[in-house]
Amino acid sequence: MKRRQFVVGLGMAPMAWFTVSLAQRAAIPFVGYLSVGSPNERESMEDAFRAGLKEGGFIDGTNLAIESRWAEGRNERLPHLAADLVKRRVAVIATSGGPASALAAKAATNAIPIVFLSTGDPVKLGLVRTLDHPEANVTGVTSNLGSMDGKRIQIMRELLPGATTIAYLVNPSSPQQSLKEVQAVASATRTTLHVVNARDGKEIDAAFVAIKKAKAKALVVATEGLFTTRREQLVELAQRYSIPASYSRKEFVIDGGLMSYGTNYSAAYKQQGIYVARILKGANPTDLPVFQSERFELVFNVATAKRLGLTIPEKLLIRADSVIQ
Repeated sequence: MKRRQFVVGLGMAPMAWFTVSLAQRAAIPFVGYLSVGSPNERESMEDAFRAGLKEGGFIDGTNLAIESRWAEGRNERLPHLAADLVKRRVAVIATSGGPASALAAKAATNAIPIVFLSTGDPVKLGLVRTLDHPEANVTGVTSNLGSMDGKRIQIMRELLPGATTIAYLVNPSSPQQSLKEVQAVASATRTTLHVVNARDGKEIDAAFVAIKKAKAKALVVATEGLFTTRREQLVELAQRYSIPASYSRKEFVIDGGLMSYGTNYSAAYKQQGIYVARILKGANPTDLPVFQSERFELVFNVATAKRLGLTIPEKLLIRADSVIQ
């Protein structure tokens, strides 16, 4: 009799352990991470996001679990991925890779808190009503209220005073359009702007053929999640066609691009993680003003400049936050 009880007890032990494990798992909040990009090209940004969560007291795999959904550069996949996170009943949705991710999350739920990280003006994009008092369930971090693309036109003209025709590569399907602002900067600097569209990798290849045909002297790549995902392709094509190109992120320059000017994304992603942690602790998104990132960085790759036969002016090197040799 005692032996039978012992055997039954052994049989019950795994079930009891499994029940406890489920209970512990249910107690851990899940955070949905929605991005238009791919996991490999945003690994360093994810680390910064986790650093912000850790600062707020949450560690992935310990007292928090992150459910990631990646659109791999295809904006049309975002609504389905956002709906999947809503069905997963995550506690918070964090979005990255541009406004398309944030807009997809907002369309999918008005109940789950959303913390976006997006370039551009979130009021104009329709993400929030005001910056100081976001409405409903949405708040986040904006890397700039104006267009950094226009600033890159100015810097490119300082680098290449003779570049009176500059190509501007944009994704026409992106909800963020800075074309009017960039055209205004081009006009002010007496630059002819040659706009080229690309929605995917195949169209990016075709865009460079069009840029070469237009005899553009330089290229500015728009701030856009698709282009970040296609970073290696863009840098390789710029090298193949020997065209000086400016990008939105330092990672392009590390991979061999000529220059970048834009938000310090590590700081921005960390702030996003801090906001998510505050919401997990009970903060209401409406009480968290949209955080306006004010840290920008200018980066040059000297080796790439030499391959292009360019000399970066000393005044630009002095202003640079980082120079890659």
